[in-house]
Amino acid sequence: MKPGESGAPLVRDDMWAACPTPGVRSVSYNQPTSHEGQPTVMSSPGEDKTPTVRVTIDGRTVTARPGQTVLEVAREQGWYIPSFCYHPKVGQAGLCRACVAEVDGMGGLQTTCTMPVRDSMVVRTDTELVLEARRMNVDLLLSAGVHDCLACEATGQCELQDAAYRLGIERPSFPLDGERLPIDTSSQFIVRDPNKCIHCFRCIRGCNNLVVNDVLEMGYRGDRSIVICDADLPMAQSSCVSCGECVQLCPTGALTEKKAVGTGRPWELERVRTTCAYCGVGCQVELHVDRAANRIVRVTGVEGTPPNDGMLCVKGRFSYEFPSSGDRLTEPLLRRNGRLEPVSWDVALDYTAQKLTEIRDRHGPDAFGMITCARSTNENNYAAMKFTRAAVGTNNVDHCARL
Repeated sequence: MKPGESGAPLVRDDMWAACPTPGVRSVSYNQPTSHEGQPTVMSSPGEDKTPTVRVTIDGRTVTARPGQTVLEVAREQGWYIPSFCYHPKVGQAGLCRACVAEVDGMGGLQTTCTMPVRDSMVVRTDTELVLEARRMNVDLLLSAGVHDCLACEATGQCELQDAAYRLGIERPSFPLDGERLPIDTSSQFIVRDPNKCIHCFRCIRGCNNLVVNDVLEMGYRGDRSIVICDADLPMAQSSCVSCGECVQLCPTGALTEKKAVGTGRPWELERVRTTCAYCGVGCQVELHVDRAANRIVRVTGVEGTPPNDGMLCVKGRFSYEFPSSGDRLTEPLLRRNGRLEPVSWDVALDYTAQKLTEIRDRHGPDAFGMITCARSTNENNYAAMKFTRAAVGTNNVDHCARL
C-alpha cells in the first residue's frame, strides 16, 4: 500500500530515518580558538590548523590549545589529578589545593586548575613532594568532616573517596570529635548534610552563576562556616526551586537526592542516555536504571552536550516514577454500561474512528480540536497535525507547550 492510498498511514516511521531536524546544526563544545603570536604545530592539509603549544607532563610531551589549564590538558591526555573545587561548568577556583603540581621555573607547588599552559612548559605531577602535599590536603578534608563511606549515599561516585583511594589513605590521621551539625531533610527532593561538606563552593557557584537562582551562600565564619540557603533557612522554606544542579555538582555526599537514598549503588545501576520526556527543549539525560526492579532510581543531566549541558528543571531531574507506575494504562479501555473495560487496539481504534466521523458529519470539522503533548516525539506531533488538517479537515490544532 502506497502513501496517499485509501487506508494508508499518513506518516511512516521510515520516512524520518534520514530526515535531519530543520533548523538544528551540529554543536561542539570547547572548540579551540586562534591566538595570534602563539607557536603552532605543523599540520597537513585538511587538518585543524588551530595554534597549539607543546607541554611536557611527567616526561611525556603533549599538545594543548592556548588558554587551556594544565589540569584540563592532563585530564584530556589521561592523567589522574584530583580536584574538588574545579568543575568544567563552574570554572577555576584554586581553593582545595588537591590538584597541585611542580612546574619548572616556578617556586613551590602550583594549582593546575588555575595554571594556563605555555609553550615548552615542564610539569611534574607524580613527584613525592606533590603526592605528599595531596595526601595532606585530602587527609585534612577527610578529618574535618564525617565521611562514613560504608553508609554514605555517594559511595562509588564520591570524588573525595576516589582521591583517598588513589593516594593510599585508609583512614583520617586527625580524627575530630566535634559536634555534628543537623542534617536538613526539609526539602522534598534534596538532603543536605553539612558534616560531609568540604567547602569547595561548587554548589554555590552553580546555583549563583549557572542557574542564577542565588539561593546558596557560605554563611558564618572560620570553622563554623557552612553552606546556607538564603538567610540560613531550611531548604524547603528558602527560595530554592529544586532544580538539583547543586546535587549534580557536589563532589561528596553533602548533597544527595532524597528519593534515591537506599535504592542502589552506582555500580548496580545501568546508565541509559535519552532525551527528557517533558517539554520540547530536548534536554539530554542519563537514566540510572535498576534492571532487576525494572525502575528508574535517579536521573542526571548529560554534561558537555547541548542544549542543557547537564542542567535540568525539577520535573526533568526528579519526576521519573511514571514509567514504572502501577497507575499507567497498559491496554485500551472502553466504557460500556458505565464501566471501563479492557478491549483490543483494533476495537478501540474502530470505535474512536466511528465516533469522530459521526461528530464531523453532524457538526462539521471545526467541532473537532486536537491538543498534542510535549512528551510525544516531533514525528508523532507532526502526524497528529496532519491527521487534524488532512483527515478531519480543520485547523483546530495546538500544542500544550504554548498554553
